[in-house]
Amino acid sequence: MELKEFDYNLPEELIAQVPIKNRDESRLLVLDRKKQKMEDKIFRDIIDYLEPGDCIVRNNTKVIPARLYGKKDTGANVEFVLLKNIEGDTWEAMVRPGNKLHTGSNVIFGDGLLKAEIIDKTEDGTRIVKFSYKGIFNEILDEIGLMPLPPYIHESLKENDRYQTVYAKYDGSAAAPTAGLHFTPELLKRIEEKGIKIANVTLHVGIGTFRPVKEKNIEDHHMHTEHYYIKEDDAEKINTAKREGHRVIAVGTTSCRTLETIADPKTGFVKSCEGDTGIYIYPGYKFKCIDGLITNFHLPESTLIMLVSAFAGRDFVMEAYNHAVKEKYRFFSFGDAMFIS
Repeated sequence: MELKEFDYNLPEELIAQVPIKNRDESRLLVLDRKKQKMEDKIFRDIIDYLEPGDCIVRNNTKVIPARLYGKKDTGANVEFVLLKNIEGDTWEAMVRPGNKLHTGSNVIFGDGLLKAEIIDKTEDGTRIVKFSYKGIFNEILDEIGLMPLPPYIHESLKENDRYQTVYAKYDGSAAAPTAGLHFTPELLKRIEEKGIKIANVTLHVGIGTFRPVKEKNIEDHHMHTEHYYIKEDDAEKINTAKREGHRVIAVGTTSCRTLETIADPKTGFVKSCEGDTGIYIYPGYKFKCIDGLITNFHLPESTLIMLVSAFAGRDFVMEAYNHAVKEKYRFFSFGDAMFIS
């Protein structure tokens, strides 16, 4: 398939620049794959589409203030976005300007609170960086780092917690799993009270969120790996739902990619495990685990719109996106949501 098949026309004013006041008052476009029908709803209405025994699976990663502005030892201004903790104080990072940051380069952040040395360059053009500091790394990041908002958001974020899910728990992401931003504690409580199970996976979102697809033929695109893990009790909730004939519904593409990475090809069951995934899902993929997907509206020609198209069918997804544009839904990270079943 060609990249242009996943393009659509999006007026710039529909790109949400700030989060909506109340998380669960985002709009919700409900897609029924079997009936090929769609409905316009409000996000909190999602409870009406969930049945007792269903299991929703959310990604409880927490975004770190991963964007750092510093100076090279020559005085040049540079920018880092931390992507992945490799080991100890060694990280993988996106850097700018790349042509000035070679192996051996040294950078100072926060008037010397944090120092970094470039120790290697990857095939993807990112850098392997070794940090040195006094104190606790995460506390220094909290002091001098900024939330790594996507480049299409031009407004400053007034409250950092609005780029976190209410259930964010484990530090490590360079971007939020945005489908989860619509949930409130009250809505989650109502969901549980209805008899719907809530399971967690952890996938730390990395460069895959930022990298555009440049290849004309989508099959030639290379996915960057991201680290995940799932605990035993969460795996059992998912397997119980499958065993009893109920649905497994992924909250977001990151939860979906984790489940599809670890699921048994024959049964769709999962088990407690940890690893790295570079799974690339596009039309033609046969889903092993998920039966439903909650997701935001994604960038044209992105791997995420390809994943959604694999699940719901490209033509139906493009019809839904054109409907959302016509009805002036809000798009991308701080935008509205879809529920596909």
